[in-house]
Amino acid sequence: MTQESADHLWLSGNEALALGAFEAGVKVASGYPGTPSTEILENLTKYQGPYTEWAPNEKTGLETAIGAAFAGGRALATMKHVGLNVAADPLFTLSYTGVRAGLVIINADDPGMHSSQNEQDNRNYAYAAKIPMLEPSDPAEARDFVKLAFELSEEFDTPVLVRTTTRLAHVKGMVKRGEVVTPPLTPNIEKMAAKFVMLPANARVRREVMAKRQDRLRNLAEDFAPNRTEWGTKKRGFITSGVSYLYTKEVFPEASFLKLGLVYPLPEKLIKDFAAEVDELFIIEELDPFLETRIKAMGIKCTGKEKIPAIGELSPDIIRQALGEQAKPGFEPLSLPMRPPNMCPGCPHRGLFYNLNRLKVFVSGDIGCYTLGFLPPLSAMDSCVCMGASIGIAHGMDKALGDSGRGRVVSVIGDSTFFHSGITGLTNIVYNKGNSTVIILDNRITGMTGHQPNPASGRTLQGETAHEVDIAGLCRALGVEHVQVVNPQHLKETKEALVEALEFDGPSVVITRYPCALLPAEKKRLKIPFTIEPTKCTGCTSCLRLGCPAISWQAVSPAEGAALGFKEKQKGYARISEMCNGCGLCAQVCKFDAIVKEDKAI
Repeated sequence: MTQESADHLWLSGNEALALGAFEAGVKVASGYPGTPSTEILENLTKYQGPYTEWAPNEKTGLETAIGAAFAGGRALATMKHVGLNVAADPLFTLSYTGVRAGLVIINADDPGMHSSQNEQDNRNYAYAAKIPMLEPSDPAEARDFVKLAFELSEEFDTPVLVRTTTRLAHVKGMVKRGEVVTPPLTPNIEKMAAKFVMLPANARVRREVMAKRQDRLRNLAEDFAPNRTEWGTKKRGFITSGVSYLYTKEVFPEASFLKLGLVYPLPEKLIKDFAAEVDELFIIEELDPFLETRIKAMGIKCTGKEKIPAIGELSPDIIRQALGEQAKPGFEPLSLPMRPPNMCPGCPHRGLFYNLNRLKVFVSGDIGCYTLGFLPPLSAMDSCVCMGASIGIAHGMDKALGDSGRGRVVSVIGDSTFFHSGITGLTNIVYNKGNSTVIILDNRITGMTGHQPNPASGRTLQGETAHEVDIAGLCRALGVEHVQVVNPQHLKETKEALVEALEFDGPSVVITRYPCALLPAEKKRLKIPFTIEPTKCTGCTSCLRLGCPAISWQAVSPAEGAALGFKEKQKGYARISEMCNGCGLCAQVCKFDAIVKEDKAI
């Protein structure tokens, strides 16, 4: 492996993006954690100088970046692809206002939906908002393109989108360390109402400014260095960008390439000149035919989605197969054991979903690790659309069902998701006299994306002590009269709280409060694991219905069963492995006292 040196670093794409922002002199960076973008801000916060924060949601994060740019400080906003949907409102108007200091939005798409509810192609946002978009192919370009994006933002008075994908975010590569630049502006206040106040009269003027900016950007695209032609054999030519370029180059190293670094706006003359030189032209891109559609609109004959899949990630093998190339001999695939997604041993959400399954209610779910409550044997989630939608969906069902739906629908939302976009939904329930039950799963952290702090965690991204929002007090302040806080590890108490909330006439909130089992403080907590006494186990499988990965089934032969004193029909017994976290849920569901604490602590 290539070794690091004083001038070269071995970095992931996200680490390289953070380095680029630091070297560009970014002053303020804000965002919301979401795979595959999370590590950008986490790495940027390691550098001295930039102010970094986790915002409650992506809209707030972008608005914070806008304020910094208006004040003359270079600003960065980071988010995953669906996060830009949340931030779209300020984004489109920001295209009108423009900026003072540079403003860059790093947006991470997720082809293949590795950690997402959809795989939208956010190059379409660049087109719709009329904002330039850069797309790096590897970590070295990621660092370079962020610095370049800040320069373009200030030169053209526009926000700039930098698109990454899951593969680029997490791949490693050598990155050259550069100098930290001094931005051209020092933060200050300059009143520019005609530019920043988007009343219709001002917005109409700025709309014309946008049109002229687009013309300037199109001219720039023709000679833009990251848009480069690589001549090889002219039998086949490929127009591509981002990580798709690397895949295609691996399959067709001898071919000619037009590699686009600026994917919007496109260099029409450069594309036409390249197309005229090759016998057959292919457009290789992940997801939508974004380049292909615009290139065909130029009157250029090319092949794209007729052969290249429009769903999921690409790879060299997929491209090779799509274009009829013979597969290269490679390594035999390894046989790996199945690892189905599951809540961790000791997860505070397991007891709640166990109870919800028993109550037979419709569970309007949300985005978080608790979405795994959908899976059997818990099987206690019936819808999941987007961040914060669970509360609005439950309210809508309540209004549609009327009295027939009372006590039959609940909303489940995590603490971070509640701050992200659930508060307005709960406000709506109270204001419009709904009768929904909202369950807020407060595990003190943003669990799914890697334990980032949120407004209830008591600390900031920079590690400083912060005010902990009182979720119960906030709900009461919104007008919810029935608010209960329970420990979800206590099954009976939790079930009673749920029943009481479902029977309450009016909006109700149940807060299940217990820290994530993977938090450092929890790992240090003294825990006593549980074990099963086979002679007391009746094989009823009640404990297996918890879906805990520490509990498994041990089948036995008739002779083994007889030796253990089993009844003739009992085919086995439950076992608890060393993964046990000591939460005790299994002991609570066992009616035969077969599950007991071990005589050791972990």
